Amino acid sequence: MNHTDQAFNAIALLLSFAAIGSYVNHRFIRFPQTIALMALSLSLSLIVVFLGTVEVIDPVLIKDTVASLHFDEVLLHGLLAYLLFAGALHIKFDLLRGVLGQITTLATISVLTSGVIAGGLFWYIANLLGFQVGFIHGLLFGTLIAPTDPVAVLGILKRAGAPKTLETTMAGESLFNDGVGVVIFLTVASVAFTGTDPVLSDVGAFLLLEVGGGVLLGAMLGWLAFLLMRPIDDHSVEVLLSLAIVSGGYALAIALHISGPIVVVVAGIIIGNKARSMAMSDVTRDYLDNFWELIDDILNAVLFAFVGLEVVAIQLDWDYALLGILAIPAVILARLISISIPGLTFHFIGLVPFDRNVLAALTWGGLRGGISVALALSLPDSPERDLLVTASYIVVVFSVLVQGLTFGRLVQKLFPR
Repeated sequence: MNHTDQAFNAIALLLSFAAIGSYVNHRFIRFPQTIALMALSLSLSLIVVFLGTVEVIDPVLIKDTVASLHFDEVLLHGLLAYLLFAGALHIKFDLLRGVLGQITTLATISVLTSGVIAGGLFWYIANLLGFQVGFIHGLLFGTLIAPTDPVAVLGILKRAGAPKTLETTMAGESLFNDGVGVVIFLTVASVAFTGTDPVLSDVGAFLLLEVGGGVLLGAMLGWLAFLLMRPIDDHSVEVLLSLAIVSGGYALAIALHISGPIVVVVAGIIIGNKARSMAMSDVTRDYLDNFWELIDDILNAVLFAFVGLEVVAIQLDWDYALLGILAIPAVILARLISISIPGLTFHFIGLVPFDRNVLAALTWGGLRGGISVALALSLPDSPERDLLVTASYIVVVFSVLVQGLTFGRLVQKLFPR
């Protein structure tokens, strides 16, 4: 079987499972779709693992089959661009301006702080359990688990009924913190696996190029789309232009070594505001919204089914699993501290009043998802890799299934209507 056949079979398998799982959930379970799909695929994967353990099926064959799908590459260099753009289309300029300071802080300082705290706690817990984990590998775990996942966060916000200001803050943070989080992760990974010491000026230049270049290119592409759409009135052409902006913009960002996620987010915000209001007819707006909503729903279904299936490909070790379970409160505590510090600072200097309810919502709603799993799977082979992958996977499963299912009720309690 050639690579084309393998790719087609993988797509067919994922789409079929996502469709069947979505139907079963809509007909019988009625959970949020992404959470239900992850739970169903996780359950199926655990059954497969059990059958492999009792030698009913070949566990090596199943593991190799799932590993050959290359989840990290599919997400980071495929699905992510379209999911981020679909989410960014609905970010409103007027609401964004009001919380831009909070979003910037959460997407930069809080991500860095959370990564350091979570990494330090992970390193301490791992060594208490007898694992010989270096501090740099603890930081590596912290940096891959620190960024909130935009796909997971946007999915729960659709149903939570959160206040618009809180919704915009959480959505904006999750959309923008990928660029910073990935840069920090890559920097720590280079130290962990190559032994090179990072130069602060080089890290700063790298971050400026990734983030600043991403904002600049995204703004240019967003304005280009606006200028191209303004003189025409053909919904099929305009929807196709938006698709080209996402695909071409992300590919160009990779070629230029700048942040592809930030490029498509900025372009999506401009198209969703400027082009939507000044360059589209009502018919085109409806077609654009329906098209990207459908893309978002389909890719979300595929992504979370994929995340659940990945349990087959990881090294299931009970000691590793215990460390992953103990890492859950460490990650949540790190998130709480990383938000509280800038929140209290803003309060004391008179910029933004400190709100405990907002703090609780931001802490519990900071979901981790497929991006953390993809970053862990992208690590090179090493004695620590299986440990980091297993721990990050367990944190993600808890985050999506437990935090995702309870966030709506928490919001209703904190912000009664």
